[in-house]
Amino acid sequence: MKLVSVNTGLPREVSWHGRTVTTAIFKEPARGRVPLRKLNLDGDRQADLTVHGGEHKAVYCYSLAHYGYWKKELPGRELPMGMFGENFTVDDGRDELLEESVHLGDRFSIGTAEVVVSQPRLPCYKLGVRFGSDDMVKRFLASGRTGFYVAVLREGEVGAGDEIEVISGEANAVAVSEITRLYVAKRFGEAEIRAVRRALRVEELPESWKEYFRERLRQAGAN
Repeated sequence: MKLVSVNTGLPREVSWHGRTVTTAIFKEPARGRVPLRKLNLDGDRQADLTVHGGEHKAVYCYSLAHYGYWKKELPGRELPMGMFGENFTVDDGRDELLEESVHLGDRFSIGTAEVVVSQPRLPCYKLGVRFGSDDMVKRFLASGRTGFYVAVLREGEVGAGDEIEVISGEANAVAVSEITRLYVAKRFGEAEIRAVRRALRVEELPESWKEYFRERLRQAGAN
């Protein structure tokens, strides 16, 4: 994979449905090399730290290929890099969904930094704010093109054009797309129960996700 664009942004106030909303979803490509630290990139912040940011969500990654999909879905809409609130726009050079080939716990080197995949993105209403459309959140999730978050294992510098190289995979490999499907599944059958149990063995999956899945197992009678 290659890092196509590094995007950053600071919180700003915008008007949405007659009220003022503070959001940092408006990202723009950064110039040159950017320091990547444990909590975020230099020049990047999150507005609501109760649901955004933190070690498990230091950087949000989104596929360049998804832009082609959304240009067809949203004809005439300008889609500059960072439009989906991502910090890293990445290109894996393939047509298949990146979320199908990237797994929780996968470790990558980017520039002089190292990162690990921690979780998918679950969009909040602020994606709708960015697009000026209430139904964007539902369409985004239904598309399967969610992107994913990474935690920073080693701080360093990154920049557009950097190669993203695989350091190691996770033994209990669970694709980002599979985690998203399990999260939204109405009911758990045997296949879902097996997949969740595998996901619970992935160290990098945040405790909040693990507790959610443990509760789903309890509800399915699969403690």
